Amino acid sequence: MKKALALVLAAAMALSFVACGGSGTTSTSQTSGSTSTGAASATGDASGGRVYYLNFKPEQADQWVELAAKYTEETGVPVDVVTAASGTYESTLKADMAKTDAPTLFQVNGPVGLAAWKDYCYDLSDTELYKQLTSDSFALKDGDKVAGVAYVIETYGLIYNKALLNEYIAKDYAVIEDAAEINNFDTLKAVAEDITAHKDDLGFAAFTSAGMDSSSDWRFKTHLANLPVYYEYQADGITSTDAIKGTYLDNYKNVWDLYINNATCEPAMIGSKTGDDAAAEFAMGEAVFYQNGTWGYGQVTGYEVADEDMGMMPIYIGVEGEENQGLCTGSENYWCINAKASEEDIQATIDFVEWCITSETGKTGMKDMGFVCPFTGFTDEYLPENPLVLAANEDVAAGHKTVDWCFTTMPSEEWKNGVGAALLEYAQGTGDWSGVQTAFVDGWATEYAAANG
Repeated sequence: MKKALALVLAAAMALSFVACGGSGTTSTSQTSGSTSTGAASATGDASGGRVYYLNFKPEQADQWVELAAKYTEETGVPVDVVTAASGTYESTLKADMAKTDAPTLFQVNGPVGLAAWKDYCYDLSDTELYKQLTSDSFALKDGDKVAGVAYVIETYGLIYNKALLNEYIAKDYAVIEDAAEINNFDTLKAVAEDITAHKDDLGFAAFTSAGMDSSSDWRFKTHLANLPVYYEYQADGITSTDAIKGTYLDNYKNVWDLYINNATCEPAMIGSKTGDDAAAEFAMGEAVFYQNGTWGYGQVTGYEVADEDMGMMPIYIGVEGEENQGLCTGSENYWCINAKASEEDIQATIDFVEWCITSETGKTGMKDMGFVCPFTGFTDEYLPENPLVLAANEDVAAGHKTVDWCFTTMPSEEWKNGVGAALLEYAQGTGDWSGVQTAFVDGWATEYAAANG
């Protein structure tokens, strides 16, 4: 059954995937066998080949170092892993690419990221990395060139505590009789507001804090903002635009209001709340709902919420027909190999990533990082033991329509920052919703023009 569900998810992704963050705050670096800071310090093996991986995902920083060390032990090829601090990947990449020992392996988040780095992307067409993909839709192309390959499929939505939700449902005042009734925004709103009205009796809140520091704000300025972009693209029959209209910004406002007014903290406090705060609140049973994705499982498991009590439902924003809406599934993690590196380093890097996706040690390491990988060798035994992955598979198997990761077409990080700042000002009462609208619509046009001028 597990394999069947995984195949259903892969098939759904192949059909739905179109070119439409992570947590943590520190930068770590380690060459297998020694530590360093900043750029790669590996000098290469006898043939001159070496690997320097600039990793995007802080939550797997230590595990990448461990896997790199195993590769070095097995092959003798040094692999340096540097993990950029949350929200700094692009600036770190720019700085490190200008150095003599530039990254040989890096990543882009989709077509917008590729536009800035396509000249640095080695053609992966003849590599096993590309040939092992379960679907060509997981390749990022520049014309006929395969510029990047997605190495992980991820899903996000509203993670929820089944036990707490059932505790609420058992109350005489509950507005639903079963969690399955929450399949639209109006019902979600009614449940959240009723939990808030009875929070003293229940002992928990509806939502975790909507932290707006850099370790958390991506959940709202990017992942939540994906929903109004996705629905506008769907309505207009497009997959990208140079000028977003903001058709669904009222829906965005409604769900943001729901989050900040029914949470563990007052709206004015979210500027000081972090991603760790939100994870801890959910892990300790202080809130029912927590917007995050499959990658967040490691932060919340082993505390007050049992694995069997972790579920994930779609983020509903009040759009017609959303009863059949699914979770948000896709990738912004495309491996690219630096075409400007030496031939020896390029080959060493190809060998490393192919080892990661074909060898027993590599595949086990990827599984241990919690990755659902879109490569043919990742059969049953290489699916992570993650209840949120199971929830994502079950959502697809139920026939719900997967929501594409359209945020990879957002024009720039500066656009996201503008939206995030406006969301925070609105929540704190120092700005109104028109500021969010301006940042969203006018900011999109400005940033798109700047990136494509």
